Amino acid sequence: VAGGGSAYDNTRAALANLDLSVARGKRVLLKPNAGRIAPQGGGITTDPQVIVAAIDAFQEVGAEVAVGESPIAGVNTLEAFDALGITPLARERNCPLIDMDARRYVKVAVPEGVAIQSLKVCPEVLEHDIVVSIPVMKMYMHTGVTLAVKNMKGCLWRRSKVDLHMLPPLEHSEERPLNVAIADLSGVLRPHLSIVDGTVGMEGLGPSAGKAKALGVVVVAADPFAADAVSCQLMGIAAETVPHLRLGAARGYGVIDLARIRVSPATWRDWTNPFAPPPS
Repeated sequence: VAGGGSAYDNTRAALANLDLSVARGKRVLLKPNAGRIAPQGGGITTDPQVIVAAIDAFQEVGAEVAVGESPIAGVNTLEAFDALGITPLARERNCPLIDMDARRYVKVAVPEGVAIQSLKVCPEVLEHDIVVSIPVMKMYMHTGVTLAVKNMKGCLWRRSKVDLHMLPPLEHSEERPLNVAIADLSGVLRPHLSIVDGTVGMEGLGPSAGKAKALGVVVVAADPFAADAVSCQLMGIAAETVPHLRLGAARGYGVIDLARIRVSPATWRDWTNPFAPPPS
């Protein structure tokens, strides 16, 4: 966890705790939250400085880096990248921007799926050696939060993302099918690294109709569930109350128990629950 600096500096500071040399000579796909045409700084899309910090960090260790997205229906990917402000920054770094909807999907089985048994996955996700989830730290009206785990839903091809919202009720379960489906998805589409952008988050009716909340913090973890659990704590939410995190962790896909997650104490003390109101 890093805070107190710019979006770029916080990202580099958080990444400095990890040995990225394992990415040398590898193909790295950065998957931000860039699926909507939205103004910068509104807590809807990933801060471009967080993305370029990740590009720089991986390029410096000799990785081949690309940024890819599959946006919501009706949104042009490259136009979304332009609105985000990442296009000129990526061009300066010779980093490709990929419309992951341009090619045909790859069908991926979900062996432990309860709500879904297969997924239509954008091919780039399977062609890169390392996939990095770079979501915004925000609440979500349907699933509680949308963070590193759920951000991987944006790796599903075109309108197949909508299918997860249209599932019938599950027999012998009171869980919402969407939450179960995201837990199912996390069994086969877990990122290798997660960078949660809390520069400006969103509370209330996310992913786009909520209120922007300036946080000035970045969370980095190899386990996306751990990244989400720490982010939830910063947002004033218990990860155990977020169904897709609770369900996925129960299956062994990741850790959400804060007692089992090693967090940098130098920054953790300063960034506990910035969503909470200041003391009176």
